[in-house]
Amino acid sequence: MSEGQADAAAAGGSAVQGEAGEHSPSKGTPFEVFWVALKLGLTSFGGPIAHLGYFRDEYVVRRQWLNEQSYADVVALCQFLPGPASSQVGIIVGIIRSGLLGGLSAWFAFTLPSAVALVLFAYGVEEVDVSDAAWLHGLKVVAVAVVAQAVWGMSRSLAPDREQATIAILAAVAALAWQTAGGQVLVIVVAGTIGWRLLPASPTQGEHVSFSTGIRPWLAISSLVMFVAVLVALPLVRQVESSQWLAVFDGFFRVGSLVFGGGHVVLPLLQSEVVGPGWLTNEQFLAGYGAAQAIPGPLFTFSAYLGTAMQSQPNGVAGAALALVAVFLPSFLLVIGVLPFWDVLRTRPALQSALQGINAAVVGLLLAALYRPVWTSAIESISDFGLAMVALGLLMLWKWPPWLVVVLTAGVSSALAALAGM
Repeated sequence: MSEGQADAAAAGGSAVQGEAGEHSPSKGTPFEVFWVALKLGLTSFGGPIAHLGYFRDEYVVRRQWLNEQSYADVVALCQFLPGPASSQVGIIVGIIRSGLLGGLSAWFAFTLPSAVALVLFAYGVEEVDVSDAAWLHGLKVVAVAVVAQAVWGMSRSLAPDREQATIAILAAVAALAWQTAGGQVLVIVVAGTIGWRLLPASPTQGEHVSFSTGIRPWLAISSLVMFVAVLVALPLVRQVESSQWLAVFDGFFRVGSLVFGGGHVVLPLLQSEVVGPGWLTNEQFLAGYGAAQAIPGPLFTFSAYLGTAMQSQPNGVAGAALALVAVFLPSFLLVIGVLPFWDVLRTRPALQSALQGINAAVVGLLLAALYRPVWTSAIESISDFGLAMVALGLLMLWKWPPWLVVVLTAGVSSALAALAGM
């Protein structure tokens, strides 16, 4: 071992290149993974794209658990899968570092802080009438700015040319015309088919690096079979078994299975799943969504708030746990199922073309969500529009952290309401 390799290994497990050029990171313990991920869960503000930057600094630069190319490959895989991309990156890094228990530890630690905060917020909202609260209206307004920023940022990377932008616009129109979970799924399927048939495959950037996860092919195939079986069987079982627990699990599992792009794209699907059947009011939904902007960690932990605040059982802590497990379970099954085969899948031109169409549709779904329910429930006056524009400027031009913009907007909204009442 060279002197540089020895220093890197002593520093906490750097990437070691074997004779075949494959990445063979040193192994750690699930406990080690837990504490590193917990620190990230407490400090990672800014949404999934920002999370990937925090992860790179911690896992690649500081701790050298994997190298730059391996990290890029992990991110590419998680962009391919439905579900919360940043959480999936953390799960895969945990698996590479310490096996399946490491992946579970990484997810639990990264998710725990925001989940606990949102459960406590849900209990607080239950104690007061939030329907006319000025601070709640401020959270609705700032949601306009946050989602608008997401639409702009994602459109630049996922719909950069005329063809993909056209797919995005058509997807938005279709999503607004057919506002059901089934309609959104159909939009994604059609967009993927269009991409597969009409869009050229994107060139592969650089050489990818293989990494060992220890996941056996039989376990991977079993995970994929279980994912498909649960996704297909739950709606059928609900037709003959009227259980609210089953309905909640089915709704959140389907959201976790069908949301491409993660982050704010989860909003319209969750809204249709919980507000449509009357499990929550739209005011309760948007109050939690605003609170989710002000805390670190994955936005998918918004499901913990929803599970807690539901008006009928399961609710409270049990509802939060059920919703969290259901919305994140597809990520585990898909990561375990696809990870061993990713080296082959990522080089297929047909898959790359389909992904371009799907990514463009994700932008369209988010654009539709910006109008309804986000805009239609928040912008009621000229002052609301002005406040939303100020929040958008602070986010996009001045690069203020989202949590600070959320707190400021809620405070200004309360102040404006107080002045109007004087």
